Amino acid sequence: MKEEIIYVVDSLGVSHPQTIERASEPITHFFVDGGLAGMIVITLLLIALFIAAWKAPRWVKEIGIGALVVSVFWSLLGFAQALDTIQRFGDVPFSVVCGGMKVCLISTFYGLIVYFISLVIRVIQKPRI
Repeated sequence: MKEEIIYVVDSLGVSHPQTIERASEPITHFFVDGGLAGMIVITLLLIALFIAAWKAPRWVKEIGIGALVVSVFWSLLGFAQALDTIQRFGDVPFSVVCGGMKVCLISTFYGLIVYFISLVIRVIQKPRI
């Protein structure tokens, strides 16, 4: 079990620390934490990448770049929401801010993985000299 401190905000906007115990996080937890809509779009682009590698090899690069762009957009949207929340509540503990930034970067990591896969596919598909 992993012990973690979370901050609960009451109706007056005052945050109170609470200790909780969590088991290790499964991979699906990252998918939901990264933002379900954005992660689904990136996953659909990953599926399209594999289909393009088989049917339309010239689209592999564009689909990989599209996944990267969607992931960066989704992360920036998460940062904007986090900053908006910090502005509304005022004094927010640093650990809460770090946790929010960690969650905002999940979709970017996933987009980078999809882009890396597209680069590997392109290298494999290039004609040999």
